[in-house]
Amino acid sequence: MRRRRTLRPEEEDLWRSVARTARPLHEHPIFHKPAEAPPADPAPLTHAKPRLPAFTLGEKVRATERHDLAPSLPQALGQAPLQMDAKTHGRMTRGKLAPEARIDLHGLTLAEAHPELIRFILNAHGAGLRLVLVITGKGKRREDHGPIPQRMGALRHQVPQWLRQAPLGPTVLQVTEAHLKHGGAGAYYVYLRRR
Repeated sequence: MRRRRTLRPEEEDLWRSVARTARPLHEHPIFHKPAEAPPADPAPLTHAKPRLPAFTLGEKVRATERHDLAPSLPQALGQAPLQMDAKTHGRMTRGKLAPEARIDLHGLTLAEAHPELIRFILNAHGAGLRLVLVITGKGKRREDHGPIPQRMGALRHQVPQWLRQAPLGPTVLQVTEAHLKHGGAGAYYVYLRRR
């Protein structure tokens, strides 16, 4: 790449004298160079806040608040309003209530798992069951090469959404992550409405 050469002072003077004698071909504002205004003194910024807190070299990292766009799955389920009896919900989350039926969707694709889940929940509701266990598994960790982080466990994230949508939404009262003895983060308690 060639470097641009700057003009020496005597060359600049020569160029200015030639430019004064030249006439523009077109009278258009684009070709007229605006007169340069003298640089104004910048006003001191008194009200500007620093974007980052001050730090010194070698200082340890301060704990910062994490800014996730979407809450984690346990947070989202925990923030959902309680639709069932609080005492029964407490017993259920502590693993004191035994599920009346269970389905294991472990290893199924999303396309295979969705109809199975619909069939299982509607049959359980039709049979008058109240508490069922849906096992999804925690998911496999896979390499993430993209700019957007991928969540682990497609079934684990999709099942709560399916349980809120039709045709299952009207039959489901509460969805909660299962107690450790019933599968923990890889399973859900689904509390069904009365028939």
